[in-house]
Amino acid sequence: MAGIIDARIAELGLTVPEAAAPAANYVPYTVSGNLVYVSGQVPFVDGQLAFQGKVGADFSTEEGAECASICALNIIAQVKAACGGDLDRVVRCVKLGGFVNCVDGFGEQPQVINGASNLMVDVFGDKGRHARFAVGTNALPMNVAVEIDAIFEIS
Repeated sequence: MAGIIDARIAELGLTVPEAAAPAANYVPYTVSGNLVYVSGQVPFVDGQLAFQGKVGADFSTEEGAECASICALNIIAQVKAACGGDLDRVVRCVKLGGFVNCVDGFGEQPQVINGASNLMVDVFGDKGRHARFAVGTNALPMNVAVEIDAIFEIS
Protein backbone atom coordinates (compact mmCIF):
# COMPACT_ATOMS: atom_id res chain seq x y z
CA MET A 1 0.00 0.00 0.00
CA ALA A 2 1.31 3.43 -0.91
CA GLY A 3 2.05 5.77 1.96
CA ILE A 4 0.73 9.26 2.54
CA ILE A 5 3.73 10.93 0.90
CA ASP A 6 3.65 8.57 -2.09
CA ALA A 7 -0.04 9.41 -2.52
CA ARG A 8 0.74 13.14 -2.39
CA ILE A 9 3.47 12.67 -5.01
CA ALA A 10 0.97 10.89 -7.26
CA GLU A 11 -1.63 13.65 -6.71
CA LEU A 12 0.97 16.19 -7.81
CA GLY A 13 1.53 14.19 -11.00
CA LEU A 14 5.16 13.56 -10.11
CA THR A 15 7.26 10.45 -10.44
CA VAL A 16 10.19 9.84 -8.13
CA PRO A 17 13.01 8.36 -10.21
CA GLU A 18 15.28 5.52 -9.16
CA ALA A 19 18.05 6.82 -6.93
CA ALA A 20 21.07 7.63 -9.09
CA ALA A 21 24.44 6.03 -8.46
CA PRO A 22 27.27 8.39 -7.52
CA ALA A 23 29.42 9.81 -10.32
CA ALA A 24 32.71 9.60 -8.40
CA ASN A 25 34.25 8.30 -5.16
CA TYR A 26 31.45 9.12 -2.71
CA VAL A 27 28.12 7.71 -1.57
CA PRO A 28 24.79 9.24 -2.62
CA TYR A 29 23.65 9.57 0.99
CA THR A 30 24.81 8.84 4.52
CA VAL A 31 22.56 8.04 7.45
CA SER A 32 23.90 9.17 10.82
CA GLY A 33 21.53 8.69 13.73
CA ASN A 34 18.21 10.08 12.55
CA LEU A 35 19.70 12.33 9.88
CA VAL A 36 20.11 11.61 6.17
CA TYR A 37 22.79 13.65 4.42
CA VAL A 38 22.14 13.62 0.67
CA SER A 39 25.05 14.33 -1.66
CA GLY A 40 24.61 17.02 -4.28
CA GLN A 41 21.99 16.05 -6.84
CA VAL A 42 22.03 17.31 -10.42
CA PRO A 43 19.25 17.42 -13.03
CA PHE A 44 19.21 13.84 -14.28
CA VAL A 45 15.99 12.98 -16.13
CA ASP A 46 15.58 9.37 -17.29
CA GLY A 47 19.32 8.83 -16.84
CA GLN A 48 20.27 11.82 -19.00
CA LEU A 49 21.60 15.19 -17.91
CA ALA A 50 19.30 18.12 -18.55
CA PHE A 51 19.97 21.84 -18.16
CA GLN A 52 23.64 22.04 -19.05
CA GLY A 53 24.71 25.68 -19.18
CA LYS A 54 24.46 28.90 -17.21
CA VAL A 55 21.42 30.55 -15.71
CA GLY A 56 21.31 34.11 -16.97
CA ALA A 57 22.73 33.15 -20.37
CA ASP A 58 21.44 29.74 -21.47
CA PHE A 59 18.48 29.58 -19.08
CA SER A 60 16.07 32.05 -17.53
CA THR A 61 15.43 32.23 -13.80
CA GLU A 62 12.19 30.30 -14.33
CA GLU A 63 14.01 27.56 -16.27
CA GLY A 64 16.59 27.45 -13.48
CA ALA A 65 13.77 26.91 -10.98
CA GLU A 66 12.50 24.02 -13.13
CA CYS A 67 16.01 22.57 -13.04
CA ALA A 68 16.07 22.94 -9.24
CA SER A 69 12.78 21.04 -8.96
CA ILE A 70 14.32 18.15 -10.93
CA CYS A 71 17.27 18.15 -8.52
CA ALA A 72 14.75 18.07 -5.65
CA LEU A 73 13.02 15.01 -7.11
CA ASN A 74 16.41 13.32 -7.28
CA ILE A 75 16.99 14.26 -3.62
CA ILE A 76 13.66 12.66 -2.73
CA ALA A 77 14.75 9.52 -4.60
CA GLN A 78 17.87 9.32 -2.41
CA VAL A 79 15.86 9.91 0.77
CA LYS A 80 13.41 7.20 -0.30
CA ALA A 81 16.33 4.79 -0.74
CA ALA A 82 17.70 5.78 2.68
CA CYS A 83 14.25 5.10 4.21
CA GLY A 84 13.91 1.66 2.67
CA GLY A 85 11.25 2.96 0.29
CA ASP A 86 9.03 4.51 2.99
CA LEU A 87 8.89 8.32 2.61
CA ASP A 88 6.43 8.48 5.50
CA ARG A 89 9.53 8.08 7.71
CA VAL A 90 10.52 11.66 6.86
CA VAL A 91 10.18 13.81 9.97
CA ARG A 92 11.31 16.95 8.15
CA CYS A 93 13.51 18.41 5.49
CA VAL A 94 16.12 20.16 7.65
CA LYS A 95 18.24 22.02 5.09
CA LEU A 96 18.86 22.46 1.38
CA GLY A 97 22.08 23.81 -0.10
CA GLY A 98 21.65 25.23 -3.58
CA PHE A 99 24.36 26.05 -6.10
CA VAL A 100 23.49 27.91 -9.30
CA ASN A 101 25.87 27.93 -12.28
CA CYS A 102 25.30 31.50 -13.41
CA VAL A 103 26.76 34.46 -15.23
CA ASP A 104 28.60 37.23 -13.40
CA GLY A 105 26.17 39.73 -11.95
CA PHE A 106 23.24 37.28 -11.72
CA GLY A 107 21.46 37.83 -8.42
CA GLU A 108 18.35 35.65 -8.57
CA GLN A 109 19.80 32.48 -7.00
CA PRO A 110 17.06 32.43 -4.31
CA GLN A 111 14.34 32.42 -6.97
CA VAL A 112 16.09 29.56 -8.79
CA ILE A 113 16.43 27.42 -5.65
CA ASN A 114 12.77 28.16 -4.83
CA GLY A 115 12.05 25.46 -7.43
CA ALA A 116 13.43 22.90 -4.98
CA SER A 117 12.05 24.57 -1.85
CA ASN A 118 8.55 24.75 -3.32
CA LEU A 119 8.66 21.08 -4.31
CA MET A 120 9.69 20.03 -0.79
CA VAL A 121 6.73 21.92 0.69
CA ASP A 122 4.37 20.59 -1.99
CA VAL A 123 5.44 17.01 -1.26
CA PHE A 124 6.00 17.03 2.51
CA GLY A 125 3.76 19.91 3.64
CA ASP A 126 5.04 21.67 6.75
CA LYS A 127 7.63 18.91 7.15
CA GLY A 128 9.14 20.20 3.91
CA ARG A 129 9.91 23.68 5.30
CA HIS A 130 13.65 24.00 5.74
CA ALA A 131 16.67 26.20 6.24
CA ARG A 132 18.75 26.72 3.10
CA PHE A 133 21.35 28.62 1.20
CA ALA A 134 21.37 29.65 -2.45
CA VAL A 135 24.66 30.74 -3.97
CA GLY A 136 25.95 31.47 -7.43
CA THR A 137 29.09 29.95 -8.87
CA ASN A 138 31.02 30.20 -12.11
CA ALA A 139 30.93 26.43 -12.80
CA LEU A 140 29.38 23.17 -11.65
CA PRO A 141 30.25 19.55 -12.48
CA MET A 142 29.27 18.51 -16.01
CA ASN A 143 28.29 22.15 -16.63
CA VAL A 144 24.87 21.62 -15.00
CA ALA A 145 22.85 24.71 -14.18
CA VAL A 146 21.96 23.67 -10.61
CA GLU A 147 23.20 21.28 -7.93
CA ILE A 148 21.47 20.81 -4.57
CA ASP A 149 22.34 18.83 -1.45
CA ALA A 150 20.09 18.18 1.53
CA ILE A 151 19.73 17.08 5.12
CA PHE A 152 16.59 15.24 6.26
CA GLU A 153 15.48 13.97 9.64
CA ILE A 154 13.86 10.52 9.58
CA SER A 155 12.21 8.24 12.12
